[in-house]
Amino acid sequence: MSTTTVKPLRIGEVAEMLGTTPRTIRYYEEIGLLPGAQDREQGKHRNYSEADVERVREIMRLRDLLGLTLDEVSALLEAEDARAQLRREIQQTEDPAEIKRMLEQALGHIANQLDLVRHRRHELEQLESELFDKRGRIHTRLAELDA
Repeated sequence: MSTTTVKPLRIGEVAEMLGTTPRTIRYYEEIGLLPGAQDREQGKHRNYSEADVERVREIMRLRDLLGLTLDEVSALLEAEDARAQLRREIQQTEDPAEIKRMLEQALGHIANQLDLVRHRRHELEQLESELFDKRGRIHTRLAELDA
């Protein structure tokens, strides 16, 4: 049996690995998207775990893929963190009533996440519709000019 220790990463290494800047990572810490800033003494180097790297990667994916604001990303991540906590709590109990209560809470968190994603999808569908209309008007104008 072998144990592997993963060396903590410095902020510059994380930024380079993820294609971002140290300033972006610091900002995520400052606004609470990435935990850890309060655990570090002033002037001490930031060290990041693989979990931290994955968290930043998820923040960037949500921000870029869905075009979410950082507040929206925060809401999604808070719901995800709450569901992870519920999963841990479910593993600690065998009480069916307690498990049912926690699963119902998890459904509420998922509903909030779905609402946010659906809202973003609706906005993208509106933009797509506007672009189709504009393209149609240009095709009509081109046809008029050819006639």
